[in-house]
Amino acid sequence: MEIQTVGTDAFEMDYVRFGNGPRPFVILPGLAVQSVLESADAIAAAYKPFTEDFTVWLFDPRKDLPPGYAVRDMSRDTAAAMRALGLADACVFGASMGGMVAMGIAVEHPRLVKKLVLASTTARMTDERRRSLGRWIALAKAGRIEELYLDFGENLYPPSVFASFREAALQAAKTVTARGLDRFVALAEAARGFDAAGAPGDIACPTLVVASRDDRVFGDGAAAEIAEMIPGAELFLYDGYGHALYDTAPDFGARMLEFFRRS
Repeated sequence: MEIQTVGTDAFEMDYVRFGNGPRPFVILPGLAVQSVLESADAIAAAYKPFTEDFTVWLFDPRKDLPPGYAVRDMSRDTAAAMRALGLADACVFGASMGGMVAMGIAVEHPRLVKKLVLASTTARMTDERRRSLGRWIALAKAGRIEELYLDFGENLYPPSVFASFREAALQAAKTVTARGLDRFVALAEAARGFDAAGAPGDIACPTLVVASRDDRVFGDGAAAEIAEMIPGAELFLYDGYGHALYDTAPDFGARMLEFFRRS
């Protein structure tokens, strides 16, 4: 699948587009050591059920990250990219760090978001929630890439799931560049400093908040906290699917599609 680039006066941002449905659906992925756009074909296959109703847009963070780049900047830049592409009234799905970005868009640019799904994310980082990010940043800065991939996978996925692609993860670790590590650190630092304060309370669109009770990154209380802040938000909790439930829960896609289709 071809990676495309949208440009504004201030930056460029990569994305992929698939499907031919009449409604826009925007996916904002979580933190990753390498760009999820490299797995765009697999993502398109997973989201094939959406393509009759939606044209799907999967965004990467902007290409050049300025010093001190923060989650609120990611929200601002992604909103600008959406406008540049003519997107509005989109169904938006934010996973993990992407959920932080999505909340900012929904608050500051409400006309861009018709419905919102937040999975495995948080409205604020606590000391407990920073621990995984702190380890990953330290490993990346030390160039211990294999350890980074192992710790990342072990915290995002249930043990049986990660065991099935552990060797593939180690092979992927060999392809990481120094520039890629620097980018990962910058994005992880942005997530580690995130605090939306009371802003989610200003989200007015229908919102579904999803998490797994065994989330080893943000814990099982983060989703409930968000759902309590957003007026009328729905909350669904899984058991046993880990932080990356958006990849591991077999009915997650169908649950999200049903929410988006609901009038």
